[in-house]
Amino acid sequence: MEIVDKEIDWRLRVFDSMSYPTVILLPDKTIVAVNKRYLEKVGVEESRIIGRSCKEIKQEYYPDQKFPCNNNSECPLAKAVKYRTGQSVLLKHTDLHGEEGWEERVYSPILGGDGEVDYIIESIRDITRIKNLEKMYSGVRELIDRVVQSSVSAIIAADRRGHIIMMNKAAEMLFGHSAYSTDNINIEDYYPPGVAREIMSKLRDERLGGRGKLPITRVNIRHKDGTEIPVEMTAVIIYEDGMETATAGIFNDLRERQGVERQLKEAHAQLIQSEKLASLGRLAAGVAHEINNPLTSILLYANLMREKLEKDHPLEKNLAYILEDTERCKEIVKNLLAYSRQTNPTRKFFKLNDVIDESLRLIRDQKLFLHIKVVEDKAFPPILVNADKNQLCQVVINLIINAIDAMEGNGTLTLHTFENAEADKAYLEVSDTGSGISPEDMSKIFDPFFSTKELGKGTGLGLSMAYGMMEDNHGRIFVKETSPQGTTFTLELPLVPESDIILFETIG
Repeated sequence: MEIVDKEIDWRLRVFDSMSYPTVILLPDKTIVAVNKRYLEKVGVEESRIIGRSCKEIKQEYYPDQKFPCNNNSECPLAKAVKYRTGQSVLLKHTDLHGEEGWEERVYSPILGGDGEVDYIIESIRDITRIKNLEKMYSGVRELIDRVVQSSVSAIIAADRRGHIIMMNKAAEMLFGHSAYSTDNINIEDYYPPGVAREIMSKLRDERLGGRGKLPITRVNIRHKDGTEIPVEMTAVIIYEDGMETATAGIFNDLRERQGVERQLKEAHAQLIQSEKLASLGRLAAGVAHEINNPLTSILLYANLMREKLEKDHPLEKNLAYILEDTERCKEIVKNLLAYSRQTNPTRKFFKLNDVIDESLRLIRDQKLFLHIKVVEDKAFPPILVNADKNQLCQVVINLIINAIDAMEGNGTLTLHTFENAEADKAYLEVSDTGSGISPEDMSKIFDPFFSTKELGKGTGLGLSMAYGMMEDNHGRIFVKETSPQGTTFTLELPLVPESDIILFETIG
């Protein structure tokens, strides 16, 4: 009997020392025992609890909590008796200070020797802190998810096997894959062959950005359609207990930035070239003026000597060479001065076809056309333009002579005028059947002093001056096409408005 009493005393002491408020009930929901923690929680004496039903106690001491007491199909105590297994329920409540709290009530059946439920133990656990942590974590997670999804940078995470576990909207646009259709796609598929392994190797190299960190790196990624896209990326390895569990990468598309960088470089190069050309123009003007005076003296004294020499004098031939080369030097100086001089064109209305007629008439050396077939394809009715006719003739003459040189004096020269009313443009084309312009020379043909002719046969200023003259007349010059079968240069000018044409015809 003493042993039994000791066992009962031991069980009671264990029951009272439980850290959670605990109640023992009969299957009919009558309370038969409560521990000290429960009494402290309720704040009443044991005699006011024992023998009463749990429903009465809950209605009296927990009026703000909603218990499923009226429906046995949902009452956790009734379910524990029915199914002989533990049941639980979460209950929300408000304390005296108006603070929200949460309880978890666990109902554990105690079975007798016949397998039937003799008692039910109800344990009450305060999980307010856990719920608050869950709520805070949920809020933080939601915030992180919004930040990730709204980021303009593409963000991707993959598990240790390379399967995609997270992808934001920017990543969907960059890679062309939907976040909902990546089940059969591995992270390696997002890179050109070998690039993913190279990135992982760098991530594991502590000498670069530290263990599991990749500093900003430029690589190419692969779009769904196979296109390779330059990006700037950074990545990390996610560890758990020292083991690699996942990787994450942030990607920024470089196509727009590279385009801007390329434009800046081109603009910078053009600025440098403009400065060089301006300096070159000033230098050319200075040199031309300095050379012009001695050349004038050479011509004067050479002509005087030639007049005094007898007709068949042996030095006459040498003087003729001197005079010829001096005249060539003067022509070069004249071109230099024309190149460096900033003048406004004298613009007036005229028919574009007239430029062809006057240009062919002004070329004095008709021997150039001995083996050249000239085709004139002139627009009808004639096209009216507003420009400096003399400058336009200089440009066309230069193009004609270049075309004859390109054909080596044998071929077909075509001069063609036409208009594009929709674009409001008038055109004059000079075509030859020469050997064409090489790709390496195409970017330099309008540069001053660039020439493909033999030394002494050209100054390299013709096309450069033509380019400037066309710009002065609000037009442009460009190579329409070139090949081993020939080259076509096009001159483009604005069409004269209809009102100006009527005024020209009335005055004319």
